[in-house]
Amino acid sequence: MVPQSTDPEISQKFLVQWQHIMAPYGLGYRIKLLSQLMARRFQERLDPFGLTPFHWVVLCCLWEEDGLATSSIGEKLQQVGGTLTGVLDRMEERGLVRRERDRQDRRIWRIWLTEAGDHLRQELLPIARDIREETLEGMSEPERQLLSELVDRAIANLSVIH
Repeated sequence: MVPQSTDPEISQKFLVQWQHIMAPYGLGYRIKLLSQLMARRFQERLDPFGLTPFHWVVLCCLWEEDGLATSSIGEKLQQVGGTLTGVLDRMEERGLVRRERDRQDRRIWRIWLTEAGDHLRQELLPIARDIREETLEGMSEPERQLLSELVDRAIANLSVIH
């Protein structure tokens, strides 16, 4: 609760003690800003390919393991089905992926890269590397590793179901 004071000094002291969590100083806000800046930069580089960062993450899943079930991709990306289904529809229309029913369980759709989708790996991975390097410029390798570990830990902390 904010103290009800007309004394600006008391109000300022109160705000100072909470400044580290208030936008634009709070960690959540700064991480969101970093994410938006990276996504914007990446989108600029993906535009010539007619792709979005969401297409990129789906392609990454399939480059890592082709033939994943739609539900597995959704779990990896922590996405809801409707959003992913639309993205897969557009990727299929563009000839980047194809869908096939699972041979053992006809309820499951598996997503496979086409030759065009697989070929994008050669062009997109260097773009992602360049943006990563631009983002982490001036950070040593140990600092980069620590940042990655800390972000992973924060994600894990909030991923726990209460």
